[in-house]
Amino acid sequence: MYFVLIIFYFCQGERIEIQMKLFFLKINLALTTSLLMLGFTSVQAQLHNSIITSPKRTFNSSQQLIFNVPPPPDDIDAPGNRSAGGTRGCEIIDTQSTKVNKKQLTALVPVYEKKDVAVVWGLTTTSYPKFWIYVPYLPTVDAEFSLQDEKRNIVYQTPISLSQTPGIISISLPSTIRALDTDKRYFWYFNIYCQPQQPPIFISGWVQRKSINLKLENMLKEATLKERVFIYGNNGYWYDALTTAAEIRHQSSDITDWVNLLQTVGLSNLSQESLVECCSSKN
Repeated sequence: MYFVLIIFYFCQGERIEIQMKLFFLKINLALTTSLLMLGFTSVQAQLHNSIITSPKRTFNSSQQLIFNVPPPPDDIDAPGNRSAGGTRGCEIIDTQSTKVNKKQLTALVPVYEKKDVAVVWGLTTTSYPKFWIYVPYLPTVDAEFSLQDEKRNIVYQTPISLSQTPGIISISLPSTIRALDTDKRYFWYFNIYCQPQQPPIFISGWVQRKSINLKLENMLKEATLKERVFIYGNNGYWYDALTTAAEIRHQSSDITDWVNLLQTVGLSNLSQESLVECCSSKN
């Protein structure tokens, strides 16, 4: 009888010991997993922050500029049109120059392939961005620029005086109109009327203003123009990057960043075109 009890208590003790070992093993596994996940999350955060807050790591005078493409919103109802051919009464104007004849009216903006549709869309940090457009036509044609909100209410509309030669024009929004709202999308049009009786040739697309965090804002304040192009490009702000590259081109005739940016969005054929200084709104 006593022998049986001894065996019983021995077995119970052994079972408790095994359960205790299993218990502590589970704790060790849980702690190890948590530490691994914590380390992985830390690495992810470091990688993410390196893209946003460390442009000097990617900035190199011998390295090609990178434009990180942000995806457009899913609910865009109109894709836009980056380029338009020279029809509807513009053929005679096009054929006045062999060089002009090879190129179309084109907005210098990215195009995103989304669900078999090309969406013309770009980000900006500024409340009054510049729009850059290549115009292959001579000034005998009439032009018009229009900006609308998401409900298609006209925010700004003006006739445009073209220059004496084909080239790349910039259209600035005047400070007299209401500033673009943060996180709001706006739809723009640029129309060319070659003949009064014909419908216009037009291009169109979206611009969206997006705020930047304080750290990125401070970095931009301390950066040179060339560094700003890289910062804007790395963070997907197309309009700001291109306008800054144009400023560099005006000041120093350095077109490296300008050319690289246009190449990243498939517009290398327009990268050597002249920037036209004399275009302005008629208002």
